[in-house]
Amino acid sequence: MQEKKHKLELDVQYPDIRLEASIPPAMIERWVEASLLGPAELAIRFVDAAEGQVLNRDYRHKDYATNVLTFAYNEGEELADDEPVQADIVLCTDVLQREAEEQKKTVEEHVAHLVVHGVLHAQGYDHEHDEEAEEMEQLERDIMEALGYPDPYAEE
Repeated sequence: MQEKKHKLELDVQYPDIRLEASIPPAMIERWVEASLLGPAELAIRFVDAAEGQVLNRDYRHKDYATNVLTFAYNEGEELADDEPVQADIVLCTDVLQREAEEQKKTVEEHVAHLVVHGVLHAQGYDHEHDEEAEEMEQLERDIMEALGYPDPYAEE
C-alpha cells in the first residue's frame, strides 16, 4: 500500500504532555495520511484519564476513560470529493499506556493503531456489526503493515 497524499489540516494537542516528546506531530501526521481516503480537517488531542472519562461520560454515556474517542462532525453526510472530513480524535494517555503494557506492545505501536482506528471512524467506518468490524479491522491491518507495524489484532 503506497502512501496517499490528501489535503490535510491537522492540529495535534497535548494537554497531557507525557507523550509529546515520544509521539511528535510529524509521526502522527504520517499515520493520519496513511489512513486518509480523502481530504480531512482533524484535531488529535492527548488527554489524561480525568478528561477522557468526562468526555466519554458526557458524549457516550459511559462513565470511564477509554483509549480513543472520535467525534466526527460530518458523520452520515454525503461529502463532495474535495470536501474534508472533520473530526476530533481524543486519545487517553493513561488508558493507552496501560493497554500497551497489557498487550505487550510499544506505546508507539499502540498509539499508531489508535490513530489509524480513530481516523477510519472519522471517515465513516464502524465496528458495530461483525461484517463492518471485519472490514474495518482488515483495513487497519493493511494500513499498519504499510506503516511498518505489526498486526494490531494478532494474538500473543
